[in-house]
Amino acid sequence: MADAALEPTETAVEGKQTDRASARRTWLIRLGIAVLLAGLLWGAWYLLFGRNHVSTDNAYVNAEMAQVTPLVSAQVVEVLVSDTQTVRKGDILARLDPTNAQIAVAQAEADLAEARRRFRQTAATSESLSAQVAARGADIVQARAQLATAQAEYEKARVDLQRREALVGDGAVSGDEVTAARQAFASARAALEQARAGVNTAQATRNAASGQYQANEALVRGATVETDPAVLAAKARLESARLDVARSIIRAPIGGVISRRQVQVGQRVAQGSPIMTIIPLDRLYVDANFKERQLRDVKIGMPAKVTSDLYGGDVVYHGRVVGFSGGTGSSMSLIPAQNATGNWIKVVQRLPLRIALDPKELAAHPLRVGLSMEVELDLSDR
Repeated sequence: MADAALEPTETAVEGKQTDRASARRTWLIRLGIAVLLAGLLWGAWYLLFGRNHVSTDNAYVNAEMAQVTPLVSAQVVEVLVSDTQTVRKGDILARLDPTNAQIAVAQAEADLAEARRRFRQTAATSESLSAQVAARGADIVQARAQLATAQAEYEKARVDLQRREALVGDGAVSGDEVTAARQAFASARAALEQARAGVNTAQATRNAASGQYQANEALVRGATVETDPAVLAAKARLESARLDVARSIIRAPIGGVISRRQVQVGQRVAQGSPIMTIIPLDRLYVDANFKERQLRDVKIGMPAKVTSDLYGGDVVYHGRVVGFSGGTGSSMSLIPAQNATGNWIKVVQRLPLRIALDPKELAAHPLRVGLSMEVELDLSDR
């Protein structure tokens, strides 16, 4: 009786275990089918779409920012902008004290007037020296005439002396007459030498005057009062001084938003020192850092879809790859990674890509430098 009572119980237990095993097997089969379907779906998605797309969330907005620096050193008398203010190209940002520059303009104007006067004076001197050269030529003619007269007097005195000396032995001429003839001959000879020296002196004087004329003429030949080198140099100094006056007004080199303003009224700024930065919001781009393995098929010009954490996935920017960085982020860091010990562990590197954005989409949904972005590249155009 007891054995007969136990048989139905054991049969029931075995039935339950069989049902459980059957149910487990059914769920395992279903799970396997589900995993297989998921794998097939993922494979189909990868073959159709996934292999033609690479993406990264390591991307940030950047821009070619303009750093505003004064071109002259002066004291700031007025600052017309503040941080976060939008400006257009050419807007006045600040004014510097122009007093020193204005004084330099006045000095340069005086120097220009002096240079013009010196040129006119030099030109007038050339005319005077030309007249002196002509006058020295007349002096030479006069000296040569005097030389001819002295030559004639010398010949006459020489002949007279010879005649009297020839008659001394006959007693026809007294000793006083011979002495007087000899004195006249000596005087004529001295006058002849003096006349010759006068001709040489007149010629030397004319040569000196001619040299002075030629030297002075070289300063003005082929030039006018406005093309003289000294006048041109003075004009250049005047333009430089006027430019410094104009540079006392600091204008925006580009349009954008003012950031990092570092100047206050009364502060003396040095030439070339940065006083503020302008960020052009209409020319922003995205620097996307992709893993090196993702870049095998990436080419310049490929389309990209970009989304921002600021607007979420509802706003999609369309851009294109415009360039690759010359080095990875680690190699371009301040202290590049070096391993000389041999304990090397390979780390996947990231290479920055530049993505140009559509200006119209930027205007509709403005971005700011440094915002996080997600970038997806379409490789189907390769």
